Amino acid sequence: MTRPRLLGLDYGARRIGVALSDEGRRLARPHSLLHHRGWTPSARAVEDLLKQLDAEYVVLGLPYGMDDQVGSQAQEVLGFAEALRRRGIRVEMQDERLTSLEAGDILREQGHTWQRSKALVDQVAAALILQAYLDQTPHTP
Repeated sequence: MTRPRLLGLDYGARRIGVALSDEGRRLARPHSLLHHRGWTPSARAVEDLLKQLDAEYVVLGLPYGMDDQVGSQAQEVLGFAEALRRRGIRVEMQDERLTSLEAGDILREQGHTWQRSKALVDQVAAALILQAYLDQTPHTP
């Protein structure tokens, strides 16, 4: 069964990593990188990507602290989520603790150089965020 894909986002101060699900919503893959230039321009870029890729909604990583608290980075992400919602975009939040570290480890294990890893880590982190969401979301046959 094919359904519209989902976008996974790893929000950062300079870059937003983007991942895309397959049509069965079982697998997430790194897709691209958006250069973050503020909530409104970045929300517009996400809206364009959703249309271009025929994706239904966004899964946005929320960086809780290790103590389960919502810190300043999480507040920034929640503000971006609101900017997306103001554009009519559905946003689902997903705990993203340690995904950037995990993404870096994965890339090193695959033999990527530090420079290449730096360019890919946000996309891989977005894929980890989206995959976690897909893994916990029931699939309809």
